[in-house]
Amino acid sequence: MSTKDFIEKDFYKVLGVPKDATEAEIKKAYRKLAREFHPDANKGNAKAEERFKEISEANDVLGDPKKRKEYDEARALFGNGGFRPGPGAGGGSFNFDLGDLFGGGAQGGQGSGGFGGGIGDVFGGLFNRGGAGTTRTQPRRGQDIDTEVTLSFTEAIEGATVPLRMSSQSPCKACSGTGDKNGTPRVCPTCVGTGQVARGSGGGFSLTDPCPDCKGRGLMAEHPCMECKGSGRAKSSRTMQVRIPAGVTDNQRIRLRGKGAPGERGGPAGDLYVTVHVDAHPVFGRRDDNLTVTVPVTFAEAALGGEVRVPTLGGPPVTLKLPPGTPNGRTMRARGKGAVRKDGTRGDLLVTVEVSVPKDLTGKARDALEAYREATAGEDPRAELFQAAKGA
Repeated sequence: MSTKDFIEKDFYKVLGVPKDATEAEIKKAYRKLAREFHPDANKGNAKAEERFKEISEANDVLGDPKKRKEYDEARALFGNGGFRPGPGAGGGSFNFDLGDLFGGGAQGGQGSGGFGGGIGDVFGGLFNRGGAGTTRTQPRRGQDIDTEVTLSFTEAIEGATVPLRMSSQSPCKACSGTGDKNGTPRVCPTCVGTGQVARGSGGGFSLTDPCPDCKGRGLMAEHPCMECKGSGRAKSSRTMQVRIPAGVTDNQRIRLRGKGAPGERGGPAGDLYVTVHVDAHPVFGRRDDNLTVTVPVTFAEAALGGEVRVPTLGGPPVTLKLPPGTPNGRTMRARGKGAVRKDGTRGDLLVTVEVSVPKDLTGKARDALEAYREATAGEDPRAELFQAAKGA
């Protein structure tokens, strides 16, 4: 805010106190108004936020005896805040004559024995920035939160709503987010409420950093709250129901917008990042968007062919046709029985055949296998293996 704007503002009127108000009366008036118009108590109310800024500005000046004295003198000098136009000024311009102030020494430029600085230099001690800055406490976005959740295999495939208990920084309840145990913070004198300070980077450019004194809040507490140590933020825990989408994979990180820590001074909430861990399933596995399962079959089924029933995840079994002569380890596909994709469709169920070898045979089964062995005695399934080994 410019020096002109500061002088023209009636801070006594902003706080609703007379010009001869005592320090105690000013403090009491500010405390009452600050509680009424604090952004944390008026979320989304732009008018209340602007009113809070005006109240904080007024208290920053009137609450400091030295600043108040300089402010009163400046307003008395310029006719209660009205700049007097200099010679030839018109159309509402404010080209006042510094000679009126310093006895004819200069006309805004540097002359012999004259005053070479601008008006910002005159009141720089009052406004901290020499009239070049803008007093504005900006909304602050809430912090992002990282958390983890463990799902069953089925929950990961189908999606689930799970309760998550999270800890984050939120407005301190003891001081209503003001940082001051009396609820009366003041505008930071270092950054004049902006939460940022400028630093030179060479080449005529400047960069901004968070204010080191107020940590970017724009406000400082004269009487720091014991709970939050004057920061206005305190650790709080909450439990919320979070929907985990279908088809998530193990160690996948999900971003949920606006589900993080609450913002400050009407700022938006941060985001919630959830890292998902998925428990193994005793029957099914996963390969990308496909599920996998190993199904045992008898030697007769593999040799002669037939139909086999295959379990699915969360649904009825499906029947697959096994071709005659199916080798051990062959994989077949049951379409649409896999994991949910991003577009809502499903992958497939990959069924791997495993020929089961019985440990104990009954008399008839043993006799049948003995007869089979005699019938195939001239066949050597390993002949091609040895032939390939010799040629290698």
